[in-house]
Amino acid sequence: MGRRKIEIQMVTDSCTRQVTFSKRRTGLFKKANELAILCAVQIAIIVFSPGGKPFSFGHPNVESILHRFLNQEKTPDEGTSKDAKSRDESATDENLNQQLLDLLKRLNAEEKRGEMLEKMVKAKRAAKGQPLGLPELGELQRSLENLREKLRDRMNDIEGCSALLLLAENQPML
Repeated sequence: MGRRKIEIQMVTDSCTRQVTFSKRRTGLFKKANELAILCAVQIAIIVFSPGGKPFSFGHPNVESILHRFLNQEKTPDEGTSKDAKSRDESATDENLNQQLLDLLKRLNAEEKRGEMLEKMVKAKRAAKGQPLGLPELGELQRSLENLREKLRDRMNDIEGCSALLLLAENQPML
């Protein structure tokens, strides 16, 4: 039957959209790798999933290409004066730094909560003098999975803010 041309439009079903994103992302990264090898070019791609998780590909690596891109020579007709740019960049940096500090505080609080949960489990075991039963283990498992998910979300937030901060520090303001 062969391949059919599909109409390009947003996939409405969220589950199908996630699967499509994963497959297309893999294909995009393969094509980028082929382009880098065949044409001897440096390439970087950063995409965010529908769930907000960042994915990147770079040849030779993303960091070196971003650094090279952000530190290119600026032409004289690129915009406002240096003073105005530095004020805008400073305000953006302060805002991003504040967001990063807030996320770090939240991450620290969640880590402390996890430590408290572990202490509670140990105290419960010691008080009973016997291993935890099935209902207690289920409750503990749900609490730990919840904590793990929150920590994973916080780490993704921190990684995203770090990437934005890096981009904001080196990107010229329009």
